[in-house]
Amino acid sequence: MSNSNYKINWNLKENRELVSAILALKNTDQAERFFEDLLTKGEFTEFSKRFLAANMLSRSNQYAPIIEKTGLSSTTIARVSKCLKGALGGYRLAINNMSTRSTTLGASHHSNHSKLKSGLS
Repeated sequence: MSNSNYKINWNLKENRELVSAILALKNTDQAERFFEDLLTKGEFTEFSKRFLAANMLSRSNQYAPIIEKTGLSSTTIARVSKCLKGALGGYRLAINNMSTRSTTLGASHHSNHSKLKSGLS
């Protein structure tokens, strides 16, 4: 596969609209609802494991504990590591933004989560 197969075409209207939709979400509850609709449980889990791997790599964790904690292959972790060190810096931006924000998934998350569950039943 060539590198162009890995690059997202940000000029496509539907790709720009998806990013805009994510940025338009106002809180954790809205994000949970959106991702419940957008992704399967498996897809979301895969993304969250990759982000966890990026977090762990950013704290200088070795591959073995990341594999143990996430179940990701060493190939996937190597790809995450390459992106973490790469010029785009998407993982770094997200990790740094999270560490500088004071928002957490505290009590409001739990009360909103019950609303989400009742809305899905």
